[in-house]
Amino acid sequence: MSQTELTTLWTAKDAAAATGGTTSGAWTANGVSIDSRSVAKGDLFVALQGPNFDGHDYVKQALEKGASAALVHRAMPDCDSYHDRLLVVKDTFLALQNLATAARARTDARIIAVTGSVGKTGTKEALKLGLSILGKTHASEGNLNNHWGVPLSLARMPADTKFGIFELGMNHAGEIAPLSKLVRPHAAIITTVEAAHLEFFKSVAEIADEKAAIMAGLEPGGTVILPRDNPHYARLSAAVTTYKVENVVPFGTAGDSKASLVAWSLTPDGTQVAAEFEGRRIMYDMIVSGRHWALNSIAALAAVHAIGADYHLAAGALAKLAAPVGRGARTRVTIDGGAFVVIDESYNASPAAVRVLAETLAQMHQPVGGTRGGRLIMVLGDMLELGAAAPALHADLAESFRLADIHLVFTAGTLMKNLYDALPAAMRGGHAPDSKALAPMVIDAVRAGDVVAVKGSHSSHMDVVVDALRALKPIPKAANGN
Repeated sequence: MSQTELTTLWTAKDAAAATGGTTSGAWTANGVSIDSRSVAKGDLFVALQGPNFDGHDYVKQALEKGASAALVHRAMPDCDSYHDRLLVVKDTFLALQNLATAARARTDARIIAVTGSVGKTGTKEALKLGLSILGKTHASEGNLNNHWGVPLSLARMPADTKFGIFELGMNHAGEIAPLSKLVRPHAAIITTVEAAHLEFFKSVAEIADEKAAIMAGLEPGGTVILPRDNPHYARLSAAVTTYKVENVVPFGTAGDSKASLVAWSLTPDGTQVAAEFEGRRIMYDMIVSGRHWALNSIAALAAVHAIGADYHLAAGALAKLAAPVGRGARTRVTIDGGAFVVIDESYNASPAAVRVLAETLAQMHQPVGGTRGGRLIMVLGDMLELGAAAPALHADLAESFRLADIHLVFTAGTLMKNLYDALPAAMRGGHAPDSKALAPMVIDAVRAGDVVAVKGSHSSHMDVVVDALRALKPIPKAANGN
């Protein structure tokens, strides 16, 4: 069999059959893309039509860049020379879902789905790393967890995949169940339920109900892994009956957890974990830091066990687990007098996640760069989609920072001003209207030995502060040595 045959994801015939479309070509596709800016040679480009854009406007560009074919639902007069590379359907979004359904139907892969208010992506990455050593593994890329991202991720899954991992996200009620039914997992994880997206829900209890809907698509005999320590565990557990789920694995520190966090400790390189799975003790290390990583790794290993894979081998692979971009990556920055550490949590934020970050900082308060007495500094941007409770939820973080002995807090944004005003005067590092204005304040304050954690909702652009900190360098000495 040739390399081309090995890497072919869709033939023209198979794609047409899956979508009910028509094509006159005999092309093959090695990938699927919905973004003409990143389309790769050999991709099938899907021209989705959204409220503010129409992918059909970029079909010719995608084909010129090397896309093997384009999935379209309207006439393309500017693509006459590419007529044999067009797959014409009634609706490209429905066609993408049909591709996803066909991809799921043609594989014998064991499938795991992950949702939760916090920790979805990290748990998905732990699963991907742990299962990759056991067989061919396919996982959602980046943050492709919505009504477009999930079918796209499924459509990209090769037929000979052994393990598939899919992240399911939501902003509104009614979004998780259709995604779960599309993925049809053998095991489903709910990492946690917290106050996120409250702008679109009346209560956190309603968020729990939406997360529980991941059970709607579980395969017969499937397993759901639930957060035993969460205040909404009873509500999640009750949903098991509603969705007729046969197998439940609670994970956490509670005594009746089937997947238990026995102990965890920070190491110079990350976190060491002691866990028990139905009474069997294992220990493993990760190069990520914090109790939340320990708990999420246990949920991941519980899912590995639930689908019949070797969780001992998967646990060993977690020694190489690194935090995804913007989700906890650590950088040591050398400056005059030593070094400081930047923790990049700039991708997203919620009240629960910020509190966990403060707890982690308190645990890892160790001297770095040979300098003792370093400070714990938090740099925070607005947390969005919290609805009418947003000002209070921001202000309420002050007590958590006091308990964690945070030394300085810098804030950016209108909502974070509520936190800044609630802080003790000695803890106030500075406030600015946005991250760009805040960055110089943080730069002026940081010194060797500090641990600086940066977090905020994605649209607060706290990565600006992270980039500024990482760019710091020692001041060069003058040629005469003065």
